[in-house]
Amino acid sequence: MRHRTSTSRSRPGSVLERDVGQPASVARQDDIGSADATTLLTDLPYGPKVAEIAREAVTVALHGTEADLLNDARLITSELATNAFASGSPPLVLCVDRTTPTTGGLEVEITVTDGGCSHPPPSSPPAPEEEAESGRGLVIVEALADAWSLTTGTHGTRAWCRLTRDASPSTAST
Repeated sequence: MRHRTSTSRSRPGSVLERDVGQPASVARQDDIGSADATTLLTDLPYGPKVAEIAREAVTVALHGTEADLLNDARLITSELATNAFASGSPPLVLCVDRTTPTTGGLEVEITVTDGGCSHPPPSSPPAPEEEAESGRGLVIVEALADAWSLTTGTHGTRAWCRLTRDASPSTAST
C-alpha cells in the first residue's frame, strides 16, 4: 500500500511519495531565527510494530545528535506512537522537526497524530497502579520533555512534545 504525504519546503506544493514506514526527510531553511532545520514526516503502520518503526524514524531524523537526546526522543516517540495505536484510529503520522537556532543548541519537536478517539484526554498524566504493565506513557513524556501537549477529538488526536539542548559551552578561554 502506498501513501502520499505532502510537506512544504521553502516553496509550496512539494510532494514526497514513499511506502508506509519509510520516512521522508526534507531540509528547509527558516527565516525565523534558525540556522538549520530538518523535518521528517512519515506514516506509521496501525499495528503492533508502530513503536519500532517510530523509533527507527526518529533515529534517522536525529542522526548525529548526542546519545542522551536521541535516547529520550526515541523513548518519547515510542510512547506517543503506542498511545496513538492503543487509543486512536488510523491514520497514524509522525513528524520530527529538528532545528538548530542561530544562538546554538538544538530543538526537537515530535508530533504524532491519529484519526481520533472517542474518549476525552486526561488533564494530567494519570498515575499508573504500581503493578500495572502499562499506563506510564504520558508520565514518561512529561518527565523527559521540556514541553508537551495532548489534544484529542473524534476526528483527530495530536500528541506533541519539545526537547531542547543548550549549546555546549565554548572551550576557548577569554
